[in-house]
Amino acid sequence: MLTLSDLQSLCHEAAGRISPHVRHTPAEYSHALSEVSGAEVYLKLENLQATGSFKLRGATNALLSLGAGATGVVAASSGNHGMAVAHAARVAGLYPLIFVPDGAAASKVEAIEALGAEIRRVEGDPVLAETTARTHADETGLPYLSPYNDPRVVAGQGTIGVELASDLDRVEVLFASMGGGGLISGAGGYLKGARGTRVVACSPLNSAVMHESLRAGQVLDLPSLPTLSDGTAGGVEPGAITFDLCREIVDDSLTVSEDEIRVAMRMIIGRHHTLIEGSAAVAVAAFLQTADRWAGKQVAIVLCGANVGIGVLKKVL
Repeated sequence: MLTLSDLQSLCHEAAGRISPHVRHTPAEYSHALSEVSGAEVYLKLENLQATGSFKLRGATNALLSLGAGATGVVAASSGNHGMAVAHAARVAGLYPLIFVPDGAAASKVEAIEALGAEIRRVEGDPVLAETTARTHADETGLPYLSPYNDPRVVAGQGTIGVELASDLDRVEVLFASMGGGGLISGAGGYLKGARGTRVVACSPLNSAVMHESLRAGQVLDLPSLPTLSDGTAGGVEPGAITFDLCREIVDDSLTVSEDEIRVAMRMIIGRHHTLIEGSAAVAVAAFLQTADRWAGKQVAIVLCGANVGIGVLKKVL
């Protein structure tokens, strides 16, 4: 099992490796959320990454860590991970092949293709797309890059924690969305080890597989309903390294409704004038749900992405 000590070291290595290729995003003070809660709240603006998502960190670290001789890479994604892999593959000089579930947002799939990746569609849950991609990688000998079940990816996402520890003086509480657990394991694990930060994992009620798995003490195979938080939707791969990491790192695991996600999206877009997608709003919604608990604390909320389709955005607004 990957320990917190190992993770800290890997995150520092990742920060040095990816810094020429990934933005050090701002931690912006939120007057609106601070006023509501009495906390000192900062928004980590991962929605400003080059591909519009934190996923670029993990993909870049993983692909730049591959040994010589690799010519391509296989991944599975509902959008953000695929964009990140396609972008990072350009940097690493690799050919990207992305398997996408048939329910993936059209705008995100188009963005993956625009970055030069080959797309193959798979019917069913995102976990099935992951299984299909892994099988293809095994058959062809190409490396497979999981969106979360890879220590190099987790360490890349952990560079968010490295930056927050550098930019803020305390970081007593971290809110971040949780799908497969790569973001919360990486950023949360680094900050817990470096600052003793309380880590709050946030999931949409309509697709809370990791949340329910943590409650059950084992990875569950559960259905998911449609959600604005498509970036965190779907199942968790059996044996994922992030499950044990989340069990150790996550202090609170919260779920939010679709209405709460909509309210949070409108609040951030309206008050901070920055675009976020549903998975980013999940973390804001969970903070608002528990705002009275954090008075006097320094809180960081990861706005994990901005890749929302125009049609969805119009309905939300």
